[in-house]
Amino acid sequence: MWKKLKSYFITGLLVLFPFVMTIFIIFWLFTTIYGNLQGNISKFLTKFGVYTFPGISLLIVFSVILLTGMMARNYLGKRIFALGDLIVTRIPLINRIYLAIQQISKAFLSEQREVFKNAVLIEYPRHGIYSVAFLTQNTGGEIQDKLQKDMLSVFVPTTPNPTSGYLLFIPRHDVIMLDMTIEEALKLVISGGVVRPNNTANGKRAIDSKLVTTPS
Repeated sequence: MWKKLKSYFITGLLVLFPFVMTIFIIFWLFTTIYGNLQGNISKFLTKFGVYTFPGISLLIVFSVILLTGMMARNYLGKRIFALGDLIVTRIPLINRIYLAIQQISKAFLSEQREVFKNAVLIEYPRHGIYSVAFLTQNTGGEIQDKLQKDMLSVFVPTTPNPTSGYLLFIPRHDVIMLDMTIEEALKLVISGGVVRPNNTANGKRAIDSKLVTTPS
């Protein structure tokens, strides 16, 4: 009876914990932004006779994010943010945290999807052992000319920090294409294999045939 209760309790935690933590984080972010900014922004704006209303802090935060994105799209903004990146990446310890969060966030957004073409499986670091990797592009230039083979460039991430890894050049026929998405593959790597992707065998995504082909 005790083993059953313990099993039920652990199962309940596993089911409820992700939902509770998600709600908690969203609630914490909302209360932090709304509670701290609403009062301070309202006091600041009322000094200048500006009318305030409930939710103005969230509107301002949204506007700041939107304006930041607009700045990052032009030449001057890119130079400013590049300088900021350079400064932050020179600070010990903080730079590792910053780079990890930056790369992971890009991987889950549209920009990084243009870099990672597909999740793949390769034999690495030796024959008989397989690693999840990400296809970046067809290998070209001097490397392709020297090898005289149809090669693909793949990035093998490390666990649990996928921002570090190895760039490998693999023959096309040795690369196994996976149906899982880039996000699912990243979750698999970051979790050390604990989080497994959904079965997508019946819903394989289209892959540009000019870039890659499934090995026979």
